[in-house]
Amino acid sequence: VQLVESGGGLVQPGGSLRLSCAASGTSVSSNAMGWYRQAPGKQRELVATITRGGSTNYADSVKGRFTISRDNAKNTVYLQMDSLKAQDTAVYYCQATSVYNIRYWGQGIQVTVSS
Repeated sequence: VQLVESGGGLVQPGGSLRLSCAASGTSVSSNAMGWYRQAPGKQRELVATITRGGSTNYADSVKGRFTISRDNAKNTVYLQMDSLKAQDTAVYYCQATSVYNIRYWGQGIQVTVSS
């Protein structure tokens, strides 16, 4: 299983970015998929998840600003991030959790929100 994130970079406060997580070796529709992030000096934290059934869940800090979605045909999961704040700066990781509760991680991608 391989998860490859893309779409990160530098953005000004109030701006938007869309992260993508392309999966291979598994299908995003057969896993619970999630986005996590880790800021310098902090623990990795949950950002958003989407279940196999399509239900979504968000950290309080991103509710109303971030949206997780998936495209089964492209075997890709997305994280649309709007109204970005400096405190959203972190390395963002894609995660897949199989029906056997095996977790797979992407390599991570940097998101920096700064003027």
